[in-house]
Amino acid sequence: MPTGALYAIAYAALSAIGGLIGYAQARSQVSLISGLVSAALLLLGAWLWQAGSAGGAGMAMGVTVALVIVFIRRWMQTRKAMPALIMIVAGVLAFIGMSVSLLGG
Repeated sequence: MPTGALYAIAYAALSAIGGLIGYAQARSQVSLISGLVSAALLLLGAWLWQAGSAGGAGMAMGVTVALVIVFIRRWMQTRKAMPALIMIVAGVLAFIGMSVSLLGG
């Protein structure tokens, strides 16, 4: 399995867990749905990537960038570190890992 797909799977897990925690703490259905949908898209991208589909890497990386942008905006609005900064840092690291994997590193 390509290393980049593993980064996508790890970020998917973090997204799903974050959505579940958001729902458990604040009964936020938006957090639950967005976390699980994001995780599903990341897992689909990882699966396609490991299957050799050119679109898999793009999907996983695109979802990662979208999530980082969403959480940057959320952090700028609320200035609350949780969960925004964790998702930003993890997303940037995942994106770097996926990029390095694509470049053959």
